[in-house]
Amino acid sequence: MGQRARIIFIAVLLTAQAALAFADTTLRLPVALEPGGSATVASVIDGDSLTLADGRTVRLVGIQAPKLPKGRPNFQTWPLAEKAQTALRELVAGQRVTLAFGGARQDRYGRVLAHLARADDGLWIEGALLQQGLARVYTFPDNRAAAPAMYALEAEARAAHRGIWADPFYAILAPEQALEHIDGFEIVEGRIVEAARVSSGVYLNFGADWRTAFTLHLRSDALKLFRAEGVDPLALKGARVRVRGYIRRDHERAVIDISHPEEIERL
Repeated sequence: MGQRARIIFIAVLLTAQAALAFADTTLRLPVALEPGGSATVASVIDGDSLTLADGRTVRLVGIQAPKLPKGRPNFQTWPLAEKAQTALRELVAGQRVTLAFGGARQDRYGRVLAHLARADDGLWIEGALLQQGLARVYTFPDNRAAAPAMYALEAEARAAHRGIWADPFYAILAPEQALEHIDGFEIVEGRIVEAARVSSGVYLNFGADWRTAFTLHLRSDALKLFRAEGVDPLALKGARVRVRGYIRRDHERAVIDISHPEEIERL
């Protein structure tokens, strides 16, 4: 083997070893959750759901991968949906996995809501998909475990323009763009200009005119969760934040209803 070939071989070997070490440590589930046993993966449905050999369907909790139609008429496949599906298949197809729970265990469709790790090496599957840029963080009030670690992995992939973060379809919006994306799950970055309590809720506006400004609405149940975390949403006035959720129209403005603190990242 020539000197140049030897150097390239050693570099490739070291890179592979480093990647393996990273997968064995950083990508382990970062929080202690309630164990949910283990099972073998029978098939992969899309980028964030699969079926187990025992017949259960699992929805990977805490993330949202690009969506496939899955029988829905007139549904346009999201960019990179097939790639996300392939990535999950390569990670777990035929593999023994362990399930872990950090909140609600089942959704309204009867799917198991779980964090997954490969049984042989402990690789955290949600974390791996986020790191590859093939999923976004997608938490719920009753399923918020590991959110900080997931946001860190998402941010790393976004900074490196991996996967979805190189596609305009998933671009982070400015507040003034939100009205163009009604009914979509989006991420918006901007500065909160006004914060006000109205009746039992809180409104965080990204412009001086509340009638037209992009707005976050926090209802009373959300405010309870903020209080439990020691967070005063009114204190976010003037802060630059990154928020995510489904955008709805309220007359002339776009609104995201915030249901729990993890949907707002202070930048």
